[in-house]
Amino acid sequence: MDHVIYLDAFTLRLATAWELQRHRRWPDSSNPYFFVTRNTAVDDSGPPISAGVVQLLFQRVGLPAGRLRVDRIVDEERHSADPVRLMELFGLSNLSATGYVLSAHPDKKNGPIAP
Repeated sequence: MDHVIYLDAFTLRLATAWELQRHRRWPDSSNPYFFVTRNTAVDDSGPPISAGVVQLLFQRVGLPAGRLRVDRIVDEERHSADPVRLMELFGLSNLSATGYVLSAHPDKKNGPIAP
């Protein structure tokens, strides 16, 4: 199942720059994943990068990856107040998405989305 994510202009520029850099470094890579390492780029089985690699990259800049995800979810909810959008964008359950909406918009606790 395809999952479409719309990117803002800044993120699109970064993603495009990475895609160009990746192609320059590993022009013959058949790995279908967006993020690769020097090991996974040349592996014909096409493994993604590991969660450990992602954690290491975020640790290097002093930012826990999980915290960044939560921050992004909270920011999205401040703007939309739509639990379905959160479920689609971040793969959250109905209960989690509703919890985020209610924490960002306490005025909705007695409204139609309250559990």
